[in-house]
Amino acid sequence: MFTTKNKLKSVSYWFYYSYIVLILLFTAGPLIVTFILAFNNSDSASFPWQGFTLDWFSSSTPDRVGLFNDPRMMMAVATSIKVAVAVTVISIVLGVNNAFLFVREKFVGKEFLYMLMLGPLVVPGVVLGTSILSFSHGIANALDNILGAGAGTFLRPGFWLVVFGQVSFVATTTTLVITARLRKFDESLEEAAMDLGSTRTKAIMLITLRFLVPAIVGAAIVAFLFSFENFNTTYFLSGTTDSTTIPIILYSRLRFGISPEINAVSVLLMITTGILGIFGFMFQKNDETI
Repeated sequence: MFTTKNKLKSVSYWFYYSYIVLILLFTAGPLIVTFILAFNNSDSASFPWQGFTLDWFSSSTPDRVGLFNDPRMMMAVATSIKVAVAVTVISIVLGVNNAFLFVREKFVGKEFLYMLMLGPLVVPGVVLGTSILSFSHGIANALDNILGAGAGTFLRPGFWLVVFGQVSFVATTTTLVITARLRKFDESLEEAAMDLGSTRTKAIMLITLRFLVPAIVGAAIVAFLFSFENFNTTYFLSGTTDSTTIPIILYSRLRFGISPEINAVSVLLMITTGILGIFGFMFQKNDETI
């Protein structure tokens, strides 16, 4: 019987590790292949390996334009960063205020409002994008009729509509992250500070917000990544070139086939995501050791 148990145990271990290997191959395999092909000296984004090259990052020849010498691609990268920064800042401000609203305040309909806030997380991005576009279009037309032509321009497809559209669901995520941290805070610390002569505002600024810093940093990283890679909502709200983000331009080029430059862009995104992820992990670990 002991031998049978050992055999069953070894078989279960074999299935377990085989499952882990298959999961890693399924998730990391495409990323590894993309990373390798970004440095392949071939005009097609496929094997066989033709030698190492950095042309797809830095070349400026007419037949082989690299990522850093492609004006449209670099403009899309810059736009994605600007949109992500704006979305992150607005979402963090809303997230902090929402956290205090749902944790500290008591009012009628609080639970309903909290459930309503979770709506954008379960609504498909396509539905959210089209709904925001239709809603903003109606308001923009009304502003144009009341205040004159051009009054509702900021609600037309473009940079700010992309920002507002992304904030509608990113702010929900930041709210959840910061709220979870705020629920762990001991309010007696604020009361002790006020007993020592501090004002409530000063106590919140110096004690409570300092306690929330790890959650704020983590939420900011998540918000930035959510914004930077968003496609569904952004696709319906982007208009001119000043609102064309990386996912949008990649989609437009993928329709004509995969080029090695697209692999180079993917490598850039993987490195950026990895750095932000490591930074967030290290920040959380440092906070736990304090």
